[in-house]
Amino acid sequence: MSFEIVTIPCLEDNYAFLLASGGNAAVVDVPEAAPILSEIAARDVTVTDILLTHHHADHVQGLDELKAGIGSEVRVVGGAADAKRLPPLDLAVSDGDRFELLGAETAVFDVSGHTVGHIAFHVPAAKVAFTADSLMALGCGRVFEGTMDQMWASLSKIAELPADTTICSGHEYTEANGRFAITIEPDSLALQERIARIAESRSMGKPTVPSLLSEELATNPFLRAGIAEIKSGLGMSGASDAEVFGEIRRRKDAF
Repeated sequence: MSFEIVTIPCLEDNYAFLLASGGNAAVVDVPEAAPILSEIAARDVTVTDILLTHHHADHVQGLDELKAGIGSEVRVVGGAADAKRLPPLDLAVSDGDRFELLGAETAVFDVSGHTVGHIAFHVPAAKVAFTADSLMALGCGRVFEGTMDQMWASLSKIAELPADTTICSGHEYTEANGRFAITIEPDSLALQERIARIAESRSMGKPTVPSLLSEELATNPFLRAGIAEIKSGLGMSGASDAEVFGEIRRRKDAF
């Protein structure tokens, strides 16, 4: 079974994704319909499913127009805990659930923090996780509704996936995230090299999303709160990993 992952720029800095296999496809998040419909037409695939990660308008507001443009039956999948704030769902899922998507088992993770009820989807056969505004390229979502402890727990779940997992996140924030990340680990050669690659990609108008989990583990400060050198650099050697994560997030909020 082979899969293609297509990154679809939407709005000013959002991304939707198309996961295609064997002539069928699933869409993840719908910031706006037109760019997604263009990709569907270009690849001549049949969309069977639309996955929604959380209720924010810039991830769901194009759903009705997309469904109308598809013009056939499609299953809408989203979080049961957030169902009252999402468009109507055909399949409501919760943390630990598994369902079939394009012939492959897909796992659901509660990744609350950015919002309460935010979910991520992991498709092991495609080596991909759709994390939206939880784990992001060189960053993580702002903690709007949940707690810092919740967000750290959510990121820790994702960090346990295989290192070769492709992380499909929801926004093109990577360049700005890099400017902050280097303040946490100024001597990191891996981070310096990644920032240079990001600048080159953006100068050519290329997306920096998706990214590999291995790269996030090596350079993303929000996944590295448990590292002794980072704790020491922040003057928090005796603090818990979650406390250090919270401090890093607060610094980013004020950056």
